[in-house]
Amino acid sequence: MLMEDARKEIIEISLWMQEQGLVVGTAGNVSVRDGDNFAITPSGVPYEDLVPEDVVVYNMSGEKVDGELKPSSEFPLHLSVYQNTDAQAITHTHAPASTALGLVVDEIPVSHYYSLMFGGPIRVAPYFYFGSDELAKGVTEALRGRTGALMKNHGAITIGPTLKKAADMLPILEYICEVHLRAMATGTPIALLSQEEQEQAAGPIQSYGNQK
Repeated sequence: MLMEDARKEIIEISLWMQEQGLVVGTAGNVSVRDGDNFAITPSGVPYEDLVPEDVVVYNMSGEKVDGELKPSSEFPLHLSVYQNTDAQAITHTHAPASTALGLVVDEIPVSHYYSLMFGGPIRVAPYFYFGSDELAKGVTEALRGRTGALMKNHGAITIGPTLKKAADMLPILEYICEVHLRAMATGTPIALLSQEEQEQAAGPIQSYGNQK
């Protein structure tokens, strides 16, 4: 079976996202790229019912190469991100804090140095109907130079060199959003990191956890 290991991993990560409360029902999607092909979750199938054969595979021209089911409704988004970035994996969720914050800001300023893990201030892509080419274009632009973004009136997305790394960033993004929401709720000015402070923290945060 084409991309068998990747299809299995997609199911594992989808179930994990559900267990972590990052998605409700099937309101999220996952994909992995391998060369000129990428595997993506099918549309509307409960994660607990998925088997590897249900995960469909497409090429970079948007043509199906393996699988019988329809792909996620956000197929155009995944295709656009792969065509325009170096992402090798994508996770998309409708987690509460990231979805809520995307309703009230157009960008998350660097209020916590964790934002630097994503490349800087986290952008919020403008609202467009789910599954639309306009949404795909807007999110791809929001990810320029970033590994995560929010989607107005919608949810969040992370990308990475592997599916595990993309998925590992989801709880961090949700934490940043939760902290910023709580700070906004106080009604007092939010302390932001200066450009100099961001530059000081950028190197250490990128190498955090590296034991070599």
